[in-house]
Amino acid sequence: MNHLTRRPRRNRKSEVIRNLVQENHLSLHDLIYPIFVTEGQNVSQAIASMPGISRFSLDRLVDEVGQCVELGIKAFAPFPNIAEEKKDRFAQESKNPEGLYLKTIVELKRQFPGIMLATDVAMDPYSSDGHDGIVDNGEIINDASLEVLGQMALAQAQAGADIVAPSDMMDGRVAHIRQILDKHAFGHVAIMSYTAKYASAFYGPFRDALESAPKHGDKKTYQMNPANSREALIEAELDTLEGADYLMVKPALSYLDVIKLLRDNSSLPIAAYNVSGEYAMVKAAAQNGWLDGEKVMLETLLSMKRAGADIILTYFAKEYAQYLKR
Repeated sequence: MNHLTRRPRRNRKSEVIRNLVQENHLSLHDLIYPIFVTEGQNVSQAIASMPGISRFSLDRLVDEVGQCVELGIKAFAPFPNIAEEKKDRFAQESKNPEGLYLKTIVELKRQFPGIMLATDVAMDPYSSDGHDGIVDNGEIINDASLEVLGQMALAQAQAGADIVAPSDMMDGRVAHIRQILDKHAFGHVAIMSYTAKYASAFYGPFRDALESAPKHGDKKTYQMNPANSREALIEAELDTLEGADYLMVKPALSYLDVIKLLRDNSSLPIAAYNVSGEYAMVKAAAQNGWLDGEKVMLETLLSMKRAGADIILTYFAKEYAQYLKR
């Protein structure tokens, strides 16, 4: 007879007991839903590489957000699909108060004053080069790009953004944006920095959605090397000193160790972006019957919480909300 003193299975023997000792919990309050807006009227364009996700014209996006609010989703991250003819080297359309993105922010906050909008500060949706900074002779010019990003963040704050989220990975952009916002009496607008944004192959479907892939070259001179994790601590320290309110890791699923690294070394809230490629892989496998998509969704999101994420940006947000309603 084996007389074991410790039997961990005693804490797994019923659902009630398993729930009592569960260490991490996923809530709808943890999630931000990325949404896509495009030009036109009465437009709903399915994104082939992201099953279940669409680009909406503003009128249809209002309907979509309304449905999400009824499901309990209160936090959104809008991204714009800008017409090619409105793009230029300096992303001037990003500051146009009559442009698609700023009008979207204004209208969503007017229709749903109780929601939270985390807006994207990056040049690539508006850039004729498809890069996150100004391109000069094939080089991404850091400091000149900060001026564009600062004005973009200010325009978004003026439109009603609750959080501005610089996703560009230019050096010093958090400090510059914080200075600009504070100077113009937007000290209440928070900054969610894309602190550790990796030069990842998982962004493909997102670039399909925005039609914003680089026209030449890649983003490896400003996005992080996937081989590096200690470098993320440097970025986190700088962003914290410069005034970031949140630190983000992107992508999430292949970088759970980086999420934990920032969680263990920072007292700021940590966000994880469950990116388009991660979403698409689960959806494609589920459509082929190779796995249970719903169970993998839950396990995937919970893994990010377990790693230390306080906030998760995920295309699964609406599906998760529907799951909770059942």
